[in-house]
Amino acid sequence: MKNVTPTYLKHHFLIAMPHMGDPRFAQTLIYLVEHNQDGAMGLIVNRPNGLNLADILEQLRPDEPPTTLSRALPIFAGGPVQVDRGFVLHPIDARFQATLTLGTLGMTTSQDVLFAIADGQGPQQHLIALGYAGWGQGQLEAELVDNAWLSCPAQPHILFDLPHEERLNAAAASLGVDLSRLSSQVGHA
Repeated sequence: MKNVTPTYLKHHFLIAMPHMGDPRFAQTLIYLVEHNQDGAMGLIVNRPNGLNLADILEQLRPDEPPTTLSRALPIFAGGPVQVDRGFVLHPIDARFQATLTLGTLGMTTSQDVLFAIADGQGPQQHLIALGYAGWGQGQLEAELVDNAWLSCPAQPHILFDLPHEERLNAAAASLGVDLSRLSSQVGHA
């Protein structure tokens, strides 16, 4: 028997297939922050939740009026787990109190990054999300076998330079896939 080293998809996008039955993940693009033998964690990067940074800052520093910039910055629904917890993806050239290095990107979970962004001092490129998507051991692998997701290497320009409504199709196009031409039916040959 051949010894097989597992392939993990950390720093990849997960592209929801058209037949995705779970409404929490239908038509989503997920950036995988972590994927290993214990499970996976990712952030949905194309679904704003209706809040903006000013809404968050009203809770964190209620005595300071929100900046015009903070009113224009959307907050994304990062996933159904811990929806009250914030995550900020940004290039790693900026570091804050709680920044995890993810190759060329960083993920910050401390409030100082939000204050810096609102005050125009933070990373120029960023994505702010509440909540995350999580998979237990073997769960994501099973979903991949069931054709629930496509995957491709994450591309920062898709995360930061494209409007949120274009990100899913741009990630699929990087694989040469047009999601509108895929069937919503699933099967195995």
